[in-house]
Amino acid sequence: MLILSRKTNEKIMIGDDISVSIIEIRGDQVRIGVDAPKSVKVFRQEVFDAIRAENKAAALSAAILPAIQIDAKREPL
Repeated sequence: MLILSRKTNEKIMIGDDISVSIIEIRGDQVRIGVDAPKSVKVFRQEVFDAIRAENKAAALSAAILPAIQIDAKREPL
């Protein structure tokens, strides 16, 4: 892990097209801004973890569902 010190209004560049700006420092909270292409997904860690858990649960429940047999012939209602 790379650890850097930054002051308000300073930036960190990640590659050529992602920048992280320090917007405000107030007590023990730091507000940051992330400027990245729309193709790059940016999440807070707790949101990312929740999404991953939901995806894993959905994949497991889909694997548990029984197979449904569909007959070509159906009787009219």
